[in-house]
Amino acid sequence: MNAPATTSMQQALPAAHRERLMRIAREVSFPQGARLFEEGARADRFWIIRTGTVDLDMRVPGRRAAVIETLRHNELLGWSWLFTPHVWHLGAEASSPVRAYEFDATVVRAMCQEDPEFGRNIATWVGKVVAHRLQTARVRLLDLYAPYGSGVRG
Repeated sequence: MNAPATTSMQQALPAAHRERLMRIAREVSFPQGARLFEEGARADRFWIIRTGTVDLDMRVPGRRAAVIETLRHNELLGWSWLFTPHVWHLGAEASSPVRAYEFDATVVRAMCQEDPEFGRNIATWVGKVVAHRLQTARVRLLDLYAPYGSGVRG
């Protein structure tokens, strides 16, 4: 399930705030199979995916990691950096080669503190992403465990 347009940075942030955020972006790339972060580790950065795909996953003892969602172009990768205690709630792995913009979470949190309007817009954007991811996880759980699935057909 792809994120609706309202969760993209382009749709969620005013142009001035997008430009301000992009001034601190760093271009990075990851090969297929690279682990970007692990559940429970310190969340000190986040990314906007430019190309490629990233699987969000949850470790299951004695089994392979369960893929919760696959993220693509223009999607936010990582939201745990914004909320105390700043630790990842899931893991992430590049399921294809990935190019992304990387942001230092400490710098962005400081920018949010310095400019309340900027901070409010960032928090609203990230909140919409979290709400979407929770809905996606709910549908996935229904598909896996409910007797008749979620009823959603793609």
